[in-house]
Amino acid sequence: MINDLWYKNAIIYCLSVGTFMDADGDGVGDFKGLIRRLDYLQGLGVTAIWLMPFQPSPQRDNGYDVADYYGVDPRFGTLGDFVEFTNGCKQRGMRVLIDLVVNHTSDQHAWFQEARRDPKSRYRDWYVWSEKKPAHSEDGVVFPGVQKSTWTRDPLAKAWYFHRFYEFQPDLDTANPVVQAEILKIMGFWLQLGVSGFRMDAVPFVIARKGAGITKPVEQYDMLRSFREFLQWRQGEAIILGEANVLPNTDMEYFGETGERMQMMFNFQVNQHLFYALASSDTRPLARALKATEPRPATAQWGLFLRNHDELDLGRLTKTQRDVVFAAFGPDKNMQLYNRGIRRRLAPMLQGDRRRLEMAYSLMMTLPGTPVVRYGDEIGMGDDLSLPERNCARTPMQWSSEAQGGFTYSDSPVLPVIGDGAYSYEHVNVADQRRDPDSMLNWMERIIRMRKEVPEIGWGTFAILRVDTDEVLAMRYDWRGNAVLFLHNFGAVPREVTLRPGAEGTHDSLLVNLLSNDHSEPGTNGRHSVLLEPYGYRWFRVGGLDYLLRRSDV
Repeated sequence: MINDLWYKNAIIYCLSVGTFMDADGDGVGDFKGLIRRLDYLQGLGVTAIWLMPFQPSPQRDNGYDVADYYGVDPRFGTLGDFVEFTNGCKQRGMRVLIDLVVNHTSDQHAWFQEARRDPKSRYRDWYVWSEKKPAHSEDGVVFPGVQKSTWTRDPLAKAWYFHRFYEFQPDLDTANPVVQAEILKIMGFWLQLGVSGFRMDAVPFVIARKGAGITKPVEQYDMLRSFREFLQWRQGEAIILGEANVLPNTDMEYFGETGERMQMMFNFQVNQHLFYALASSDTRPLARALKATEPRPATAQWGLFLRNHDELDLGRLTKTQRDVVFAAFGPDKNMQLYNRGIRRRLAPMLQGDRRRLEMAYSLMMTLPGTPVVRYGDEIGMGDDLSLPERNCARTPMQWSSEAQGGFTYSDSPVLPVIGDGAYSYEHVNVADQRRDPDSMLNWMERIIRMRKEVPEIGWGTFAILRVDTDEVLAMRYDWRGNAVLFLHNFGAVPREVTLRPGAEGTHDSLLVNLLSNDHSEPGTNGRHSVLLEPYGYRWFRVGGLDYLLRRSDV
């Protein structure tokens, strides 16, 4: 099967089955509830749904502690329900991506339980052991302030096991060829049930060699090629979307020089500098991050996001930049996490300012890559900082002003629904916003529709245009003789910018506004002057004077 690169112009929507919609009233979201909401997602314009872990799990880490890779947690339904879900997505033209969490398992997984009981077990070498406590066992923890070590002694095994994350998540020895073969088997299983790809968790740790004697990570990048080849053989359109918060000089190691490794990665470099730009109104570091991450194979694509299910990681910023972001968006210690990030949702970070929210999502939709929307962000959901760690931003979806936000009939939801303050379900919910033509939800639907009609963003090459203020980011894309221009004002005051679009050598191009009738004609010197309101944004198609005659939709 030939890969049509569908992910180049996709709209990905991330959700957790357990907090999206509860159909049976037990307080936990399930696949039957999710199926009921597929028409909603299709109407929003979603083309791919990314599911967070739903496999059987003790749920000590929101399902990332997997206890069985080949099943569905009974709280969410059955394998039959999952297949009904994937079939429902297929009928609506939506693809399905699922989390692939293979860096570690739950300590309750049958593999680990057998490995710890019997040193001669075939599963013993599937994990990473040491007879003595390794030196530097406190180095490299992922969750500072919560996690104390990366090695824990198991009294039954009488040995120490390695865990990059929590102690209840022992790492698999992914360098073991037998473990690699099992990973391929897991992918093949879910492909057979209708999945179109995987969001691979913690990719740098998956491909790194592990052991007591290893003090410096040694990545095995060819492992990614093996995964890619398997997907191509089994199902040509299937992809891997990698979570790899790495520096730009190693991006090509993950994509492959010719695109033979991962098809997609999240662009953490741009994400972190984007939030610095939002906090400081200085777009220069963001522009540098965009240029630094520009090189990639023709078949590769970035995943662009604002907030996700984890904390906003600011580790790639300088201390000065990080302090600016903390001061703007997470000034209280309770808003911060792991000494490196902010654990809030976007709407409260931006103080519910509709102008800033629109500008931020307009920016995400127009940056080079594929936008990834988090469930609830389309209605401006808030967070519950009384919940521990990352759970504060993982509260149930708010569907209506009914009890529990219409998420469940139970009085005991899996996580508390936000019921107080400006972001409570009585004030922020889907039902009310559907009826309001000026709501955030309806705005998001319109901007998603327009993003899908501008393939130049996903397929074209971009250039950052010079303007006379650092508060405005001006970007132009060119693809197959067409060009588009995007302007975003990060500042709290109006800014007038003067620029020449410069598309393919033209000097008198008309700028056709894609979001309103506010078109722009060039001045006598071929330059355009555009006035942007505070936090204003513009989407222009760049065309000659004959453009309007050739287009019937403007």
